[in-house]
Amino acid sequence: MRKGLIALAVFMMTTGSAWAGGILTNTNQSIDFLRNPARDAAIGLDGVYSNPAGVVFMPEGFHLGINWQYAHQTRTITSTNPVFQMGRKNNAESPVKIFEGVADAPIIPSIQIAYNMENWSLQANLSVPGGGGSCEFEDGLGSFESVVGNIAAMLAPMGAQGYDMDGYMKGRQYYYGVQIGAACKVTPNLSLYGGLRMLYGDATYKAKISNIQVKTANGYIDFGSYLQAITAAGYGEQVASLQKYGDGVNLLCNQTGIGFAPILGVDYKIGKFNFAAKYEFRTQIRMKNESTVNEASALDAVNKYRDGENVNEDMPALLSIGVQYSPIDIVRINAGWHHFFDKDASWYNQSQDLLKHNTNEFLLGAEWDTTENLTFSAGGQITRYGNTDEYINDMSFVVNSYSIGFGFSYKLSKKVAVKAAYFQTYYGDYDRTNADNPQVKDSFTRTNRVFGVGCQLDL
Repeated sequence: MRKGLIALAVFMMTTGSAWAGGILTNTNQSIDFLRNPARDAAIGLDGVYSNPAGVVFMPEGFHLGINWQYAHQTRTITSTNPVFQMGRKNNAESPVKIFEGVADAPIIPSIQIAYNMENWSLQANLSVPGGGGSCEFEDGLGSFESVVGNIAAMLAPMGAQGYDMDGYMKGRQYYYGVQIGAACKVTPNLSLYGGLRMLYGDATYKAKISNIQVKTANGYIDFGSYLQAITAAGYGEQVASLQKYGDGVNLLCNQTGIGFAPILGVDYKIGKFNFAAKYEFRTQIRMKNESTVNEASALDAVNKYRDGENVNEDMPALLSIGVQYSPIDIVRINAGWHHFFDKDASWYNQSQDLLKHNTNEFLLGAEWDTTENLTFSAGGQITRYGNTDEYINDMSFVVNSYSIGFGFSYKLSKKVAVKAAYFQTYYGDYDRTNADNPQVKDSFTRTNRVFGVGCQLDL
């Protein structure tokens, strides 16, 4: 029982948020990506992130891109558990309950800078390569409520007939990135890039379990009073470990950490084709906790957020390969592939080993210069994760998806262009059944919509 209530309070601590890309990686770093995510071999200022070796083929001079994105996401878990029928706020005739979290990122900024001179390109990128928002579950999660329900069921011989509770959780996570590097034309058609990215992780997680009540023959009474009553009735030894949770649980954990990763790139032009590849090395990050959890516990979920602990939260290595084909001067067709080396990263308790395989993304898109000043583009991507029943949970989950994006770029003058785009992800469902109790099930899905605007200066 004691472990159950602690788990109830700390399970929320694994919430993350990635708007596009791998499990921990955001690849949507520009408005150009939103309107056509297949940018891995495109030549443009957004290539400072997606194809840095290709930026050297842009005109000489100073280039500045400023991007703002707004992302809205929901996470929905449909949980089935017989103990939910004992809940005061639930349907007594159904063991099914829906838990929904809302994740908003009102400001996802990014800046790309490049200075091209002869055969060289000096570049910098400021962005949010991981995290990028907060997720709030106003009613908590199924893993919260099922523990309270199980405790109520176990206390049935002591007069418990049901339960009531208020659950809440919120996780906020940002990984701020600064990337610098340089590209060089080895030949008129071949360029190479080398760079370094620094990531600063900043996260806050909150959980609150309050107003726990037990239904008795005399109505609902608060958990603390109930424990006192059954202790006086002679059940003290059986419930002694629960006394400290009589008033509920409030927890807060702040995390910070820094990591570095080299980045290599290559771009090769031949005829109407452009080929490019980029490899981002694994970013080793150890997030240090400042938490209200002070003592070690036999439960790993608690120890992960113990005060002073350093938690493994590596950003996996990423290989991206792309090709661009221009059948005519005003049309460009793009394709790409992303491979995230999730299983080679190091995450808490070696959870990466629970994945079936690494994450893969497949991308396709096109651009059309309808006039000298106006360009329309659209594209999409398919994302496939290596989820397993052992890996996925209701605190932090990703599910297979496909995404589409479209938008435009308009040149106000030779030096100034404005851009706007919309990007939406369509998720599938992941269904999991408890191996020990087939009556306990969960179905996971998400929604994601992103709108962005930006401008580019070419001086």
